[in-house]
Amino acid sequence: MDSQNVKDTVRQIFTEYLNINGHRKTPERYAILDTIYSIEGHFDIDTLYTLMADQGNFRVSRATLYNTIILLINAHLVIKHQFGNSSQYEKCYNRDTHHHLICTQCGKVTEYQNEDLQRAIEGTKLSRFYLSHYSLYIYGLCSKCDRANKRKKKNNNYKKEK
Repeated sequence: MDSQNVKDTVRQIFTEYLNINGHRKTPERYAILDTIYSIEGHFDIDTLYTLMADQGNFRVSRATLYNTIILLINAHLVIKHQFGNSSQYEKCYNRDTHHHLICTQCGKVTEYQNEDLQRAIEGTKLSRFYLSHYSLYIYGLCSKCDRANKRKKKNNNYKKEK
């Protein structure tokens, strides 16, 4: 499905959600939805705020962004992730299942796809529970932080020898 078809579909889903739940259909809410579905990967509220301001179409407050994000989460169009101390979001309609690698040192989040892992999780029999979706977070060090730590350790050992 191309990006315009996805945007049209999520707009329709959002409209139905707003109608069913008695929420107003404002141009700002649709502009936020459109901006989110133009972002690749994860984003936080500050990034979304900056993108909306840079586009110049709509100046929305952070409160409007937070309130709209909650509506989009409830409409199953956005997922909220808690990576350490920061909340990050990502669009979730028409997205492939992926996992997250989170560096415990710099906080970098990388999407990771592994079909064997996905099949293993989806094929796991859960007692009296039916899987609808899942998130997997894998914590560790990214290669950049790992190299920096090794260089630092090597330099400290070198200074001790002198």
